[in-house]
Amino acid sequence: MKTSRRALFLSHGGGPLPLLGDTSHQEMVMGLQAIAKQIRKPSAIIVVSAHWESKQAAVTAAAKPALLYDYNGFPPAAYQIEYPCQGHPLLAEAIKNKLNQAGISCRADSKRGFDHGLFVPLKIMYPQADIPCVQLSLFSHLDPLLHINLGRALQQIADPDLLLIGSGFSFHNMRAFFTPETSATAQANREFEQWLHDTCQNPGMTELQRSQALINWQNASHAEFCHPRAEHLMPLHVCYGFAESACTRAYSLSILDKRASMYLWDAASK
Repeated sequence: MKTSRRALFLSHGGGPLPLLGDTSHQEMVMGLQAIAKQIRKPSAIIVVSAHWESKQAAVTAAAKPALLYDYNGFPPAAYQIEYPCQGHPLLAEAIKNKLNQAGISCRADSKRGFDHGLFVPLKIMYPQADIPCVQLSLFSHLDPLLHINLGRALQQIADPDLLLIGSGFSFHNMRAFFTPETSATAQANREFEQWLHDTCQNPGMTELQRSQALINWQNASHAEFCHPRAEHLMPLHVCYGFAESACTRAYSLSILDKRASMYLWDAASK
């Protein structure tokens, strides 16, 4: 099934490493560059990042948000990255109003800047930084149904030129990134990735079946190994709620020597 609403769940990799020439992020960089060429350039972007959680929904409202270098232990170049895109206060106000009307309490945050879940992938996709952006928080309790409903509420501000990006990581076990891989952990990674692919792109599933599978994601094979905590998966739930259909394209790639994936909902993609 195709959708008129455009959304992209991407795996954003390890901190600033994709912008520092790290070889284990080469497929990610090339993949994001290819996706940017496949889709129509958006007039504005809403980013739901795994790196912003709040008790209630919050949206950046500044006209010129600063960058948050919300990582540590990297070379000096990681703290000199620039991405001077504009904010979009009018879009932020529309998001706040539509969410509140849907019964999802939302506040505008005029002080918070853009974290690396936004500026790292967007610097790869749109290096000119000429698309206004807003960032929307996750809920700190990480309830999957509420994140799907968050995406559904965003449908009310959808237009053909808007792009919703869920910036997370389809595999996010920090201990596993720094532990030698075994055949068992590699299989666990593959099986959960296969479940994600099947769930997001199977045209034979009804949307009730797909939403229930995502709500109960912890029942998937090796789910809690791949996501000991769900903050890097919930941006996918927001994207699904926004599109409410099978994705139009799925991408499989290697990041930090782990299998990872990205999902695009865009009927007009090339």
